[in-house]
Amino acid sequence: MSRRVLLVAYYVPPAGGPATQRILQFIEHLPATGWDVEVLTVREGAYPNRDPSLRAAVPDSVTVHRTPSFDPIALYARLRGGDTDDIPAGSLGEASSLLEQAARWIRANVFLPDARVGWWPFAVWRGRRLLRQRAYDAVVSSGAPHSVHLIGRSLHRTTGTPWIADLHDPWTDISYYDEFPHTRWAERLDARLERSVLAEASAVTTVSPSWADLFADKAPNRYAVVENGFDPNDFESVQPAPADDFVLAHVGKLYASRNPTALWRALARLRDDGRIPALRVHLTGAVDPAVRRTIERYGLAPIVTVDGFVPHDEALRRMARSTLLLLTIEPFAQAVGMITSKLYEYLASGRPVLGVGPPGGDADALLRRHDAGAVVDWGDVERMMDVIMAHYEAWQNGDPRSGATWADIQVHNRVQQAQRLADELDRVRGGGRDDAAARGVARDC
Repeated sequence: MSRRVLLVAYYVPPAGGPATQRILQFIEHLPATGWDVEVLTVREGAYPNRDPSLRAAVPDSVTVHRTPSFDPIALYARLRGGDTDDIPAGSLGEASSLLEQAARWIRANVFLPDARVGWWPFAVWRGRRLLRQRAYDAVVSSGAPHSVHLIGRSLHRTTGTPWIADLHDPWTDISYYDEFPHTRWAERLDARLERSVLAEASAVTTVSPSWADLFADKAPNRYAVVENGFDPNDFESVQPAPADDFVLAHVGKLYASRNPTALWRALARLRDDGRIPALRVHLTGAVDPAVRRTIERYGLAPIVTVDGFVPHDEALRRMARSTLLLLTIEPFAQAVGMITSKLYEYLASGRPVLGVGPPGGDADALLRRHDAGAVVDWGDVERMMDVIMAHYEAWQNGDPRSGATWADIQVHNRVQQAQRLADELDRVRGGGRDDAAARGVARDC
């Protein structure tokens, strides 16, 4: 017998970017597990990226309910004379003008937990109507932004419908949290909101084991890992293509906080020594000005190509055409649990990966599990040089190193991840949250 879930999410196509890919993972693949999906989202979101081509990925069988929203991000963009594509995401960027400084203070102390909280009253009103009109077996709030979980909490409180909070990122431990000029009052309120979501949800899912442990330390509940995964269908027409040059590629936004300075130093030394004459660096996606300045400072501009945002299918083709893929993780207290969504697509591309981040973290463990690369510490220039040269020499000798094998990584595909979420939905629908054995972190994932 089919069950019905209401998925509350902000980043739904035409939104683009990694958060949208996780939402599509559930929209596309939950129905095959016996859970019919309806989506509650915003009508006109302030999206850092738009990818209208992703509308085609939403099945016709999935009903999408869109509501208005008060969004200060869009208002701020208009005041600046730009659009939402100019608003930093994943890092705050520089606040050079008085307007930007004032906007940051207001965002930090008025709009809690985030600037999308203006959607809360509209979404709750529509969600309550939907839950009264039709029988839903569960609600899932999936975010960033974390304000979607306040919507899930309100619907759970007022209707008693089982609710899973699916957190893509840490909340008060997110990498750029300390960049905000929070008052002590705002910090306490935000932490209280976080704890209430973690404690009141019927279950909590997140993207990595370390972050499941992080949340479990804040409030007792059942925590399970549902990875971001990759869609095998996306790679049917994606084939590696030989290149005349050795291409080190990064696909996705490259924030100032993820600027791999030691890598640029390593490349500059190798280039100055004449050891990598055929190496080229391709950066696809928005690149922060601070990253561009570092590249220029080390004299690497002649070998670096920077392109803007491209549709998702083109991004995958660029991954497959590379020789070595670059993964960057910003240094912050919870970096050990960071597994960026694109890492799974990196794995699916079959190309090897050079990670810059915390050795021994969850991303490093994933790469080593599939013999697809490794993560090098942020400041270890010598190790980066050694890794790059090992790949370069193998390529130069006509035997470039490969990445993960297709068969081995199927455990991470989106079908499997949707099944993990379906398992949690089945548990909360059956009252599994009250089972003492279900509390803590689920280690079967």
